[in-house]
Amino acid sequence: MSNRLAGETSPYLLQHKDNPVDWFPWGEEALARARERDLPLLVSIGYSACHWCHVMERESFEDPEIAAVMNERFVPIKIDREERPDIDALCMEACQAMTGRGGWPLNAFLTPDQVPFYAGTYFPPEPRHGMPSWRMVLLGVADAWENRRGEIDEQRARIVHALSASARIEPASEPIRSELLDDAVENLRATYDRAHGGWGGAPKFPPASTIELLLARGEREMSLGTLDAMARGGIYDQVGGGFARYAVDRTWTVPHFEKMLYDNALLARAYLHGWQVSGEERFRRVCSETLDWALREMRGAEGGFCSALDADSEGVEGKFYVWTLDQLRELIAGSSFDAAVAYFGASDRGNFEHGLNVLEAHGPEPDALPQIRATLFQARSARVRPGLDDKRLTSWNALMISALADAGAAFGRPDYVAAAVACASFVLDGLRDDQGRLLRTWKDGRGRLGAYLEDHGFLLEALITLYETTFDPRWYREAVTLADTIIARFSDAERGGFFTTPDDHERLVARRKDLEDSPIPSGNSAAAFGLLRLASLSGEGRYERHALGVLRLMFVLAARHPHAFGHLLRAADFYLAPVREVAIVGPDADALLDVVRADYHPHLVLAGGPADGAPLLEGRTPVDGRAAAYVCEHFVCRAPVTTPEELAAAL
Repeated sequence: MSNRLAGETSPYLLQHKDNPVDWFPWGEEALARARERDLPLLVSIGYSACHWCHVMERESFEDPEIAAVMNERFVPIKIDREERPDIDALCMEACQAMTGRGGWPLNAFLTPDQVPFYAGTYFPPEPRHGMPSWRMVLLGVADAWENRRGEIDEQRARIVHALSASARIEPASEPIRSELLDDAVENLRATYDRAHGGWGGAPKFPPASTIELLLARGEREMSLGTLDAMARGGIYDQVGGGFARYAVDRTWTVPHFEKMLYDNALLARAYLHGWQVSGEERFRRVCSETLDWALREMRGAEGGFCSALDADSEGVEGKFYVWTLDQLRELIAGSSFDAAVAYFGASDRGNFEHGLNVLEAHGPEPDALPQIRATLFQARSARVRPGLDDKRLTSWNALMISALADAGAAFGRPDYVAAAVACASFVLDGLRDDQGRLLRTWKDGRGRLGAYLEDHGFLLEALITLYETTFDPRWYREAVTLADTIIARFSDAERGGFFTTPDDHERLVARRKDLEDSPIPSGNSAAAFGLLRLASLSGEGRYERHALGVLRLMFVLAARHPHAFGHLLRAADFYLAPVREVAIVGPDADALLDVVRADYHPHLVLAGGPADGAPLLEGRTPVDGRAAAYVCEHFVCRAPVTTPEELAAAL
C-alpha cells in the first residue's frame, strides 16, 4: 500500500511511495499532525540521482521495523531538495553548524514549529566506522524529545538567530574596487592544482563559475588548464559526451556518475568561452558534445530539459559507463584496439572497482577515434540505462537556454538557437500559475510550487542572452518584466540584495538570502549580473542600483573566498569594466555580427533587429543604406562603423 507520496510528481518522492514509512510531503497536513501529537518532524531530504540516498532507502526506509519506529515517534517528511531548496538550505545550514559537515541524504529533526534541533547525513542500519545506526539515532532523538525537552527549548532562539544570519548581513562601506578582483585571482592562484587542474583535493567538483571569472579577467593558465584536465578525465563521458557531477579523486579520473543538467549547461558555456579565447578545438568539441548529449538524452517533447541522470543502473553505481578490457577487445579489432587502449588508458587492472575502466583521454587522438567512439556508443546504448529524473526545473532550464543560445550564435548552429527558443517558450508559457507568477517545477503536463530567486535570476540572464542571439523583442520585454518582478517581490529594501523566497512565500522559521555560488551560481549573483546587463541595454539606472545592493553585501568577503563566489565576482568584474554597448542596425548585418560573436567579449552587451527592441537601438540608423554598428559606453556612442575591420578595432 502506497503512502502519501503517491500523489506527488517528483521522481525522487515517488521512489519512496511504497516504503513502509508513513511519509508526508512537506505541507500543512504534516505540520498540523506534529503540532497535534506533539511529535518532532523527521525531515529526510535527497534527490533522485543521489547514490547514498538510494542506499539508505534500501537499508533503512524499506525495513518495516525501522519504519515502525519512525512512524510512531516522529512525523516523517520526504523532500526533494531540487523542488524545495529553501527547506534544504535551512536544514543543511543547521546540519553543518551542528556536525561540521553536510551532504545528502540529509536527515534533520525539527520541532513542530520547524526549528531544527538535530541533524545528520547518511546513517547505516548497524553501527560501523564510528557511526551510530539509524535506529540508534531515532531512539536517541526520541528520548531527548520526551525527557530533555528543556534543553531543546533553550537552544531554539540561538538556532533561529543563526539560520537568519544571511538576511542580517550589512552592506560594506568599502568601495567596489578592481584591486580586490586582482586579489581574488591571486587567491585562486595560491591554491591552484598545477598538476591536475582545478582547486583542492578529493572530491573535486567542476568549477564552472570560477573558470568564467578567470576567463573574463584575462587569466589563461588556471582557466584553460582546468578545462583541459576535465576534458581529458573520466569526469567527462568520453563516449557519449556530458559531465558527471564530480570526481571522487584529485585527478578527475573516477566520477560520481550522476549527470546533472545544471553542471552540463554551465560547463558547456565555459568550454565555449575557453574555445573562443584559445582556439583549442578540443574545447569546441566538448561544448558541442555536451549540448548534443543534452538535446539527445535530456530534452522533452515540449522543449524543456529533464533534471538528471542517476549514477546507478541495475542497482550498481556507474555500470552503464564502465568497461572491462575484454569488452573493449570484443568490440574493437586490430590496431584500432591498441590505439583505443592507449588513448583511453584501459588495462586489465582497471582504474575503478572490480577491474573496470573509466575511460580517460591520454595523449594525441588516434585517427580512428571517431569510429572507436561510435562503436562504443552503439554497444553502450544496448545496456540498461540509468534512471532519469524527468521533472523540469525553471532555473536549470534557464541555464541551458543561456548555453544553447550563446553556443548557437558563436558556432552558427541554428538548431541550438531553435532549442533555446523552444525551451524559453516552454518556461514562460508552461511554468506559470493562474496569476501569471513563475513556477519552480513541471512534470507530466503540470507546473507547481512557486519559483525562487534563482529561478528568476537564471531566467533573467537567459532571456538577455536569447535576445542578444535572436534580436526578438519578445525576449527583451520578458527580461524587463522579470527584472521588475525580482525587485518587487524579492528585494530587501533595508539592507540590499534579495531574499531566496518572494514576499508572498509560505512563512518558514527564517527568511534567508542565498549567497554562495556553489555548486551553481546563487540567485543573488545571477540577479545582480542580469540586472547589470539589463541596465546596459536599457539605460535604466535602478537596475544597476539594485545589482549594487548585492555586490555591497558580499564583494569584500567574495574577494577573499573566490572559490565560493565566482559568479558574484564575475558580476563585479562586469560592473567595474568599461562595458561596450553595441547596437547593430540595418540590412545584411551578418558580417558585423560575426565580429561580435566569433570572439569572447565578456564586457559587452548587444542589441539589434527591430527598433522596438532594447532602448540601446533608439536613434540608431543604417549609414547610406548599409548595416552599421554603434559602439557606446553609458549610451554615449562613437561614430557608426560599417565594416568588420572597423568594428573589430572599436571593440
